Amino acid sequence: MNRMRRGILALSQNQWMREHAPRFGFMRRAATRFLPGEDVQDAVTAARLLAANGMQSVLSRLGENIADRAQAAQVTRDFLELNDRIRAAGIPAEITVKLTQLGLDLDPSLCYENLATLIQNTPAEKILWIDMEQSPYVDVSLELYRRARKAYSNVGICLQAYLYRTEKDLDTLIPEGAAIRLVKGAYNEPAEIAYPKKKDVDETFLHLAQRLLSPEARRARVRVAVATHDRALIAKIIAWAADQHVPKNLLEFQMLYGIQRAEQLRLVKDGYRCAVLISYGTYWFPWFMRRLAERPANVLFLARSLFSS
Repeated sequence: MNRMRRGILALSQNQWMREHAPRFGFMRRAATRFLPGEDVQDAVTAARLLAANGMQSVLSRLGENIADRAQAAQVTRDFLELNDRIRAAGIPAEITVKLTQLGLDLDPSLCYENLATLIQNTPAEKILWIDMEQSPYVDVSLELYRRARKAYSNVGICLQAYLYRTEKDLDTLIPEGAAIRLVKGAYNEPAEIAYPKKKDVDETFLHLAQRLLSPEARRARVRVAVATHDRALIAKIIAWAADQHVPKNLLEFQMLYGIQRAEQLRLVKDGYRCAVLISYGTYWFPWFMRRLAERPANVLFLARSLFSS
């Protein structure tokens, strides 16, 4: 299973596949399970439907590793347009961005300028989330997050449970009252810096979630978003939180569009906050392959799309 995951992640980084695979009809059909559409309006429409069922949304324009200043400026404008559409639609939605979309590979200062522009355009009561990318970007991502956090209160960061370092990162982020989205991690990282076994990742995820819901974190007003589709893990977190008398409104779950829909509705019905990550855009192949790698059983959906008419 671990070998299959690494193989899928290797494909996600293959340049030929990135350029050609989205043209294949079976690949596009499979991607629609996780992607409501390529246009921004598709994402807003999906968010409106989720809001009718009591769910919030986190919207993301797909893309990464922008290598052109003009393109980074255009992506920034696209996110500003997305914010305007969210406001106009009156939907409970936030935005998440990758720093490499904003020009991080070109110049961290340029990236920060674009990030600050987006935060300034974000309502004070909402968080602008920063996605975490591959391990070489962790230090600079945390550096830019902290710089932004000193100037703006409504910015959050994503942390990956499979990295050994994340435990220590929490040592400084929790006292700062950070907004943190905890994920397992979806990149092909070496065993020297990341847990290679799912069992270890799951155990670490549970431990980190408990830290983020601890009395210390609650006193610091940490906002935690627990991002997992693992129902067994969700049940353990809920049971632990109930035993620790953590108020339900402090426990927020985030899941991907098209995955565990029944579980999303159940969590809302039971009084928990639930947000759905909705992605859109034309650059979806690497992101889609990482979704397959997160749960190799999803490869069955790709196979069915290949043989369907």
